[in-house]
Amino acid sequence: MMGERLRLEWTAKTHPGKVREHNEDALFGSDQVGVWAVADGMGGHERGEWASAVVVEALGTVTDGMDFDRQVDQAAKAIHRANGVIFSEAREKSINMGTTVVACVMRDNRFAVVWAGDSRAYVLRDGVLHQLSRDHTRVQELIDRGYLTVEQSVGHPMGHMLSRAVGVGEALELDAVADSVTAGDVFLLCSDGLYGEVSETEITDILTHTPFENAAGALVDACLSYEAKDNVTVIVIRASEATRLQLAPQNWGSPQ
Repeated sequence: MMGERLRLEWTAKTHPGKVREHNEDALFGSDQVGVWAVADGMGGHERGEWASAVVVEALGTVTDGMDFDRQVDQAAKAIHRANGVIFSEAREKSINMGTTVVACVMRDNRFAVVWAGDSRAYVLRDGVLHQLSRDHTRVQELIDRGYLTVEQSVGHPMGHMLSRAVGVGEALELDAVADSVTAGDVFLLCSDGLYGEVSETEITDILTHTPFENAAGALVDACLSYEAKDNVTVIVIRASEATRLQLAPQNWGSPQ
């Protein structure tokens, strides 16, 4: 399997939700280069929208034609450059703004997820949904330290307080995970507007039973069937075995 490149398909959708007039989320995807990203801007309409656009535009500069490790490194450097641009702008104008980001790089049947903030990455493998990223939030820190249980964290007043994001400080620390891609894997990148409304059980059901080309739309529709208080953005990527074309020998003519 590792010797043969997998086929990658993707679908995406973003929506402002039912409450907010503007959409501060942004997304990027390129199956040719093998990079996808979701960013959730903070700081109000113009500020958050600009910040999320800066980080996905930076990831759009990642180029093809290199090995997996170099491509992941290039994606991380793009996010760090975006951090510098956003932080400098915020400091110059004395305003607060920033953005989360979750980016996925796939190449040579390997993947890496790089992130800052609470936009998430999942993989559905063998019918089980696994969360790949870990939220950079104050509540997650309390859970990690044993002060809160996961059940107690639901609806917590500090639930949306980030402990890390792009553009809020001069230095940025990114987290990353990497592994092999298996045929049949379905990856999901999303802003918190999705999992804040739709349970992981429902996400799993949609990814499992919805035709792939409709998966992103179905996830957003599920979110909109609830309160949808936040912007929601999803990218769904499927890895499958490459189609093999096998031609049987043919006798196209007979000697005269």
